[in-house]
Amino acid sequence: MKFPRTHSLKEIAEIIGSGFVGDEAFPVLGMNEIHVVEEGDIVFVDHPKYYDKALQSRATVVLINKEVECPEGKALLVSDDPFRDFNKLTKHFKPFKRANSNISETAEIGEGTIIQPGAFIGNHVKIGKNCVIHPNVTIYDGCVIGDNVTIHANTVLGADAFYYKNRPEGFDKLLSGGNVVIENNVDIGASCTIDKGVTAATTIKEGSKLDNQIQVGHDTIIGKKCLIASHVGIAGCVVIEDEVTLWGQVGITSGVTIGKKAVILAQSGVSKSLEGGKSYFGSPAEEAREKLKQMASVKMIPEIFQKLKKN
Repeated sequence: MKFPRTHSLKEIAEIIGSGFVGDEAFPVLGMNEIHVVEEGDIVFVDHPKYYDKALQSRATVVLINKEVECPEGKALLVSDDPFRDFNKLTKHFKPFKRANSNISETAEIGEGTIIQPGAFIGNHVKIGKNCVIHPNVTIYDGCVIGDNVTIHANTVLGADAFYYKNRPEGFDKLLSGGNVVIENNVDIGASCTIDKGVTAATTIKEGSKLDNQIQVGHDTIIGKKCLIASHVGIAGCVVIEDEVTLWGQVGITSGVTIGKKAVILAQSGVSKSLEGGKSYFGSPAEEAREKLKQMASVKMIPEIFQKLKKN
């Protein structure tokens, strides 16, 4: 998430009430999670296990809960609670704005696009040409939709990320300041839910087709010409490369990559990254032929046992 203008390190420290290490005029351009940070961004870290990863990332400002040695060319924001203060920045730069109508006056809707009755289009949404948005679709603030996109009834684009910190008093929510981007020629079925990124975009690329009742988690990227069947659940920060096929009820854990042209058969559970160009099955998912051989071998165990008893 980029800020509307460049801010100084001192300005950011004043917003969150923290100390800082570095030149007070050090430029700050935005804020992002560790997997999408760029130069000029703030990243937060609140556990020693991840200090090095944050300090060595592309981020040039690290919001951290301990004053440590600052790498050359970077700056620190020193806070007693980086999670809380990251939320403060999200509230400051992406505050919640209530809606005053079903279709916001700030929405941009392209020529030939049809918005069916009952749909909700939030603030600063952009929808391209020749799209069809069916009844009761909800498109949250800031989402971007390309040309020739069809979204069926009751689908929700841009709900908050499912991201919480477990504190003694209960779960503390990390606020979402990202959005959803749907590229050209995408079809999305009924009752799908596609969550916004925490600080960046959840993206579905050109030509992909989604069936009904699919969940896509925050910051996930679905490549071009993917085919995803109903009841698939995709966690946050997943990368699905181009031309991947996911059949019904596939579940994918967070942070993994599915390689180009992979096929994952129905009811498989993906717990690690998978190479492209292969078919997978099972939970945990393995190459389909090998998994089916294993299943056939298991069926033979009683027969083998009986033979051993006779001998």
